[in-house]
Amino acid sequence: MSERSDHFDLVIIGGGPGGYCAALYGASAGLQVALVEKDALGGTCLNRGCIPAKAFLETAAVKRHVDHSGDFGIETEGDPTVDFARTQERKQGIVKGLVNGIGAMCKGRKVEVFNGTGSLASGRTVEVAMNDGGSESITGDFVLLASGSVPRLIPNFERGGPIMTSDEVLELSELPRRVVVIGGGAIGCEFASTFADLGSEVTILEGLPKILPGLDADVANVVVKSFKKKRIDIRTGVMVNGHTPNDSGGTTVHFGDDESLEVDAVVVSVGRRPFADELGLDGTGVEVDDRGFVVVDEWCRTGEEGVYAVGDLVDTPQLAHVGYAEAILVIKHLLGEDPMPVMYDRVPWAIYCHPEVAWAGPDEEQAKAAGHDVVVGKHPFKYNSRAMIVGETEGLVKIIAKKRADGSAGQILGVHMVGPWVTEQLSGGYLAVNWEASVDEVAEFIQPHPSLTELFGETVLTLTGRNFNG
Repeated sequence: MSERSDHFDLVIIGGGPGGYCAALYGASAGLQVALVEKDALGGTCLNRGCIPAKAFLETAAVKRHVDHSGDFGIETEGDPTVDFARTQERKQGIVKGLVNGIGAMCKGRKVEVFNGTGSLASGRTVEVAMNDGGSESITGDFVLLASGSVPRLIPNFERGGPIMTSDEVLELSELPRRVVVIGGGAIGCEFASTFADLGSEVTILEGLPKILPGLDADVANVVVKSFKKKRIDIRTGVMVNGHTPNDSGGTTVHFGDDESLEVDAVVVSVGRRPFADELGLDGTGVEVDDRGFVVVDEWCRTGEEGVYAVGDLVDTPQLAHVGYAEAILVIKHLLGEDPMPVMYDRVPWAIYCHPEVAWAGPDEEQAKAAGHDVVVGKHPFKYNSRAMIVGETEGLVKIIAKKRADGSAGQILGVHMVGPWVTEQLSGGYLAVNWEASVDEVAEFIQPHPSLTELFGETVLTLTGRNFNG
């Protein structure tokens, strides 16, 4: 491999999931790797996204358990209180430990980390404006762009004071009493669920006809019903117009037909945009589309020879684990290993609100729209023994399978779940979808008892035309 300290086999711009995965995986394959990151290693996911948000959700889960401890014969005196500063401290400890872990792995695998802002020049040269004020110019046989994404903003809701994106919410040290979440997608619903379970008054404002658009209707309905039990006020089909700050640090949000709501905090959660702003792509063969995404082919190659792009920077599902998969794909491709492209229509999805949501493959309507005749099986958690034991009986498992000529269920197309810890249960359904397994094949597998995963097995068994439960 290369002997020059300013030349590497692979130079990566961005130390988030796609970037650090490519660095570590590539180094394990024998590549000499440089990783350029201007902030902390781990990117948005680790520092301002997935990990801190889930840490807050776990605090909310503990609060729910304490609130319902009497159901299990555990008596507590008085109402439990939330010390959100302590929640924040715990979250920061988790993040720090993981960031340090990535740094240690990079050091152990001899990945050279450049702390600065990287931009692409001709000849696979990366110019690095170092955080200490200096500069470096490094080159690579290959370059990987993995600069990620940033929160999208909306007019009349500039960041500051009570107006926050996910970045600012995750730095809160006090729990707001009244919260408006603008946007009812996955991230917005996770924040709404967290704040409601911790005791805040929460309103979701969504411009589309329903929250969680794109989810299977049966799954989405379970979440909506659960949210209403939490007293989350869901307003759909409304547009926000602006806000008027008040003297107490809060603001009045104006929306719909002359409606308004006074709150202490506003969470703007309308998605994320790719962050190619500092990559310096002018004059290169890297193309950016009209929505800001870097254009790539099925192997994540850009229009510039030897330059790849992965993660939120490209128009694929904005999921950390998709970034991991793309990073591995790139390393295998540049090594000439002829890898299979990522099948984006079959990746696993997870939403960590309460109740949780997880799925792989098309939902019922999507399968029909793709031209499939389908057979559908559904089972609720309310009759599952483990769900009863843990006191989490909301939800269901829904399986969509191809209909054979004789009317029986054949290949499993999609598995959709909502309920307790379904983000930890999806793996069996994900494998079934991606291995194009049939109902009969999966029905042969034994599920442990008592377990939540039994519900997946029972739903598959029902699709065979026979069952012993439900």
